[in-house]
Amino acid sequence: MSAVSFQNVSKSFATARGELQALKGVSFDIEPGEFFGLLGPNGAGKTTLISILAGLSRASGGRVLVQGADVQSDYAQARRQLGVVPQELVFDPFFNVREALRFQSGYFGIKRNDDWIDELLDGLGLADKASANMRQLSGGMKRRVLVAQALVHKPPVIVLDEPTAGVDVELRQTLWAFVSRLNKQGSTVLLTTHYLEEAEALCHRIAMLKLGQVVALDKTSELLKTAVATQLCFKTDQPLPPALAAQARVTGRVVRLPAQDATAVERLLAQLREQGIAIEDIEIRKADLEDVFLDLMSGHQETRA
Repeated sequence: MSAVSFQNVSKSFATARGELQALKGVSFDIEPGEFFGLLGPNGAGKTTLISILAGLSRASGGRVLVQGADVQSDYAQARRQLGVVPQELVFDPFFNVREALRFQSGYFGIKRNDDWIDELLDGLGLADKASANMRQLSGGMKRRVLVAQALVHKPPVIVLDEPTAGVDVELRQTLWAFVSRLNKQGSTVLLTTHYLEEAEALCHRIAMLKLGQVVALDKTSELLKTAVATQLCFKTDQPLPPALAAQARVTGRVVRLPAQDATAVERLLAQLREQGIAIEDIEIRKADLEDVFLDLMSGHQETRA
């Protein structure tokens, strides 16, 4: 039995301009114990899909199952299997951190679980904030509490919706160390993130959404094989000639050009010299998940699903 199963899920919204189809027949399964990534640009349908999974929105068609429980017809059972960390910082300003976790436990009928609460506080770097009022916490600390609240009932499936958006490096490292430990102990993790290096490092498999449809679904290692093997990277203050600009990815002064092998690198460098382009900080690097993502979103690769 799959930990999570999306079966031909569609979702439409009525707008002033007519019907907007946010999801178009999305189907994939997440296996027990997987660390699964759900990627896509803004507006691709990621948050809509997560909202349907969490029971916050109703699908227009299809089914979603969590540990075999339908999120619509068996909502209570499905919700007990999920720990959802939302994008928004939502908190009760009248309680301290420990009280907030105890109340969250009560929603699931769990009592006297202070040992687990202590483990969460320690694992997420909140031990010294246990008695602090939620209003006194920084944004990063509030984010840690949201993670703890999602995990307080020990759900077998953990859903992280942009959990590290706008947080510092320390929190990112703390969160990933703790969640990775839970994953190794058997928890299933579904992650949405715009930090593609996180997805590449953490996720066993990845689905990519574009305009409400799955355009890639494969093991992370297999997706990486679809990208150009190497790239020529350098910095320049000059505009590239049109022929090179058409194939380059430029971020500020940094230019990346696809190069299949050493011969291609030599050819590109010769073209740059011929055009009088002054370059610095030259390096040859392997393609990463960002390269795969950009190629798929721009339509340069065939769909892999």
